[in-house]
Amino acid sequence: MTISNNTYYLFIDESGDHGLTTLNPDFPVFLLCGVLVSAHEYLTIRDSFNEIKQQFWKNKQVIFHSRDIRKCEKEFQILFDLELKGAFYQQLNECIEGSNYTVIASAIRKDNYIRKFGRLSNDVYELALSFIIERSVFYLDEIQIPGKNLQIVIEKRGKKEDKKLDEHFQRLMARGTGYVSAKRLKDINLNIHFRSKKENVNGLQLADLVAYPTARYVINPKRANPAFDIVASKIYNKNGKRYGLKIFP
Repeated sequence: MTISNNTYYLFIDESGDHGLTTLNPDFPVFLLCGVLVSAHEYLTIRDSFNEIKQQFWKNKQVIFHSRDIRKCEKEFQILFDLELKGAFYQQLNECIEGSNYTVIASAIRKDNYIRKFGRLSNDVYELALSFIIERSVFYLDEIQIPGKNLQIVIEKRGKKEDKKLDEHFQRLMARGTGYVSAKRLKDINLNIHFRSKKENVNGLQLADLVAYPTARYVINPKRANPAFDIVASKIYNKNGKRYGLKIFP
């Protein structure tokens, strides 16, 4: 993976099921969440996450996973201790709120999408990914640094799924998207990397922690959502408009 002062990472994780054959009425959304961060700022986030892990588990190999934390499962059974849970959430929230990164997310309201396009329409994962890449390019256009390069980091999902996604990425590189030409993608040396959850990539864990509350916001924006309140200011804004959260259709 190319690393330099001009390197930016786009860590991507998902919330919900991207398939259209089944629909969970309690969670009718698929959301793809990108965390865009400079290589320099990422080192700070990585070290902050590791400090929290070391403090509460004496082990930096703990993997922050939104569902396990919410359910107090696996290593997070220690959070049944409410005093410990309060201290953990305070430190984690301070890190998430205080760190320097940008959120770009794309959500599909599956119930609306199925009614409009049917269950056999195009892959919504690819639709969501194209949007995130486009907006990331627009964001980087605003940063006046020569020789920028963007490294996309996605968690491995399975050989078949990863192969399909890599083929979509290669098509994007060859043809561009609806708003970004293939040349612009090549100009930022865009690359994609598939990483296993076992590799303990803190950037992917941050994307996971941001994705769930953002999906909950999409489902019901009026519902109390303190976790989303923490990350709302991180969503890419341009000219006073929330430019980094797209809801389809």
